[in-house]
Amino acid sequence: MKSLCLVTAGVLALTLLIASISLLVAHVFQSVVDLQVKQGTVLKNGTETFEAWEDPPPPVYMQFYFFNVTNPLEVLQGATPLVEEKGPYTYREYRPRVHVQFLDNGTKVSALNPKTYVFEPQKSVGDPEVDLIRTINVPAVTAMEWTRATSLQFATEVLLLLYQESLFTVRTVHELLWGYKDRLLSTIHLLHPEIDPVFGFFNKMNGTDDGEYVFLSGERNYLNFSRIVEWKGKESLNWWTTKSCNMINGTDGTSFHPLISKDENIYIFSSDFCRSFYLVYDSSGSVAGIPTYRFVPSPMVFANTTINPDNAGFCVPPGNCPGTGVLNVSICKQGAPIFLSAPHFYQAEQKFIEDIEGMHPTKEYHETFVDINPLTGLVLQAAKRMQINVHVRKLPEFFETGNIRTLIFPVMYLNESVLIDEASASKLKHVLLEASVVTGIPFVIMAIGIVFGIVFIVLVCRSRGVSEESTEEERSPLIRT
Repeated sequence: MKSLCLVTAGVLALTLLIASISLLVAHVFQSVVDLQVKQGTVLKNGTETFEAWEDPPPPVYMQFYFFNVTNPLEVLQGATPLVEEKGPYTYREYRPRVHVQFLDNGTKVSALNPKTYVFEPQKSVGDPEVDLIRTINVPAVTAMEWTRATSLQFATEVLLLLYQESLFTVRTVHELLWGYKDRLLSTIHLLHPEIDPVFGFFNKMNGTDDGEYVFLSGERNYLNFSRIVEWKGKESLNWWTTKSCNMINGTDGTSFHPLISKDENIYIFSSDFCRSFYLVYDSSGSVAGIPTYRFVPSPMVFANTTINPDNAGFCVPPGNCPGTGVLNVSICKQGAPIFLSAPHFYQAEQKFIEDIEGMHPTKEYHETFVDINPLTGLVLQAAKRMQINVHVRKLPEFFETGNIRTLIFPVMYLNESVLIDEASASKLKHVLLEASVVTGIPFVIMAIGIVFGIVFIVLVCRSRGVSEESTEEERSPLIRT
């Protein structure tokens, strides 16, 4: 009986250990989990994945910060601008996808993504309809750039004098964001109806969408989950000078494919930036107790052409490149001299920072990032941070520009952020727990094998002890004196 127990324990220990090691080496249960995740991450009507994509539950907040110019007269005389940051002015952002249609047997999905902003006074520093900001007069600068060296130059100068326009203007936060009727633009509108008489950095962007998107559902390949293949009916852009720069790559930044690795580049298309760009792995961490990979924009994305020659296609006109960290988007902003950068010129060339007094770039507050759960591809936390600048320079044709230096002048920046809500985090933790249980089965088998191995060793030691005691007894004389 003892021999039977000994053999049984030994065989079970060896079998379980071999089985567990084989399962670990072959990644059997990990493959099962990966397959389930791939099959579940598809845009299909009636699924939790589709419902979360159609109407994301975590709250999104948009914060606006403005740079108030404190020395406008000195700037016109050639001095360094001194700006003070004012903000945040915070709005709750609602962004459901509407008019959703499934195309090509469920392999594609089209949708509109209107955004609505509601002011949050408790999260803001003041009243946007009251607080005043002195900043660059964008309509005036744009009109001067449009008409210089043209037959309309004199007429523009007359209008600037008539309306007493200058290089700087004072407007409320609300006007700068959502729009105000500009007298100069209103006059130009009479001759060119395509020019909007209302100016605002987010004019006509509250309660509206930026065009129809067509996404891949992930039905055929999980790597294509929610990848954009068309925007406004086109498969590529037409603003830039090279095919690669005009490509529409990646998702819209709100969702990604599952099974994210540290080595891959995460592509995002942003209509705000008028281009696609990519993120690279930065660090590992956790949000709400859930493991994440943090991805940030690659320094190569906005590098100058000496560092990244591929960016030459973003120089419009060809050869006109502003430098590292700044993107000229005037071509997609009706010719307005708008340049985009990270807030406070974070990761931009030092000259942009030194040109403006009041710039204090820091990674913590000014870097764009996305925290993704690597197994599911879900975004747990993210922040899109973008600064709007205006290119200003002395124009001899217009005395309003004075002796101002050529500058990339910061006007405002935004911080669009999201953090997973408690209900969504709880659901995700449950999913990850189930996955951990499945992938942990080989370790359980190994532990049981080790237990049987210990039992086997104990039984062997006991049997040897008994054997040695019997042999000593047999060697002693039968009759002791």
